[in-house]
Amino acid sequence: MRKFRCSWLFVAGLLAMVGLFSCNQETPIEKTKAAAESGNAATQAAGQAAVDAIKTPMEKARQTESTLEQSADQTAAKIKESTQ
Repeated sequence: MRKFRCSWLFVAGLLAMVGLFSCNQETPIEKTKAAAESGNAATQAAGQAAVDAIKTPMEKARQTESTLEQSADQTAAKIKESTQ
């Protein structure tokens, strides 16, 4: 009887120790959140690089559009002068 009680206490103690050590480990959700937070900075940097890659050609296109509008206005003005 004493041996049974001793082994029962040993098993209970072992389960308690396993429970305590497992509580200190991260759950998969916490690991995912931590990975997302660390990856978030990388994602933002990649997103900013993509925006910059698109922004530069768009700015050049706007400058070209402005130049073409000025040329069209000058051409229209010359045609108006020659027809008058």
